[in-house]
Amino acid sequence: MTLTAKEMKEAEKAAFERGISYLQMMENAGRQAFELLLSRRPDIKTAAVFCGSGGCGGDALVLARLLKQKGAEVLIILCCGKPRHQDAVTNFYLAASLDIPMVVGSLLTQEDIDFIRSADAVIDGIYGTGFHGELGLEQEVCCGVINSSNGLKLALDIPSGLECDSGIAAQGTVNANLTVAFHAFKPCHEKAPEICGEIILADIGI
Repeated sequence: MTLTAKEMKEAEKAAFERGISYLQMMENAGRQAFELLLSRRPDIKTAAVFCGSGGCGGDALVLARLLKQKGAEVLIILCCGKPRHQDAVTNFYLAASLDIPMVVGSLLTQEDIDFIRSADAVIDGIYGTGFHGELGLEQEVCCGVINSSNGLKLALDIPSGLECDSGIAAQGTVNANLTVAFHAFKPCHEKAPEICGEIILADIGI
């Protein structure tokens, strides 16, 4: 099954109306990504998690929390400022309560970049299905740091910089090794598989 960005929103809305909260969907997405990551890196010790301000960033914050609870050393990079999505804000504070280090994308130090490049895994949760057009300067820099990393590059739903429906890639788009597609494949997964890497479908309870 393949869904456009609009159809995915409609599927989430229908699930919400059946009694599944958006917060639970976010938790399910982050946990599915966590389980997939562990299947590929069972002994993961270090991870850099790049978060946007929307729902995709919230999924990434769930994943960061689960990695921290597993005992991994985690760095969260906020690429679009503080989360604005209500449920992402909830997960932001849950991550903060675990004392996970956080840094703003525009303020990355050389020490931060060295950690990211050497991390066992780098998570791309900057943009999801809502992205279109060009990456902002801060986001393009963050995507470049992701692309320069040596660890497994895992994209949540869609690599940041790739348009969901058209499959058009902006300059600086993340080139993932592995993409976890939530609930359904998206048109870009078929149109730009070389950017997505291996694509795995995950059930998030919708």
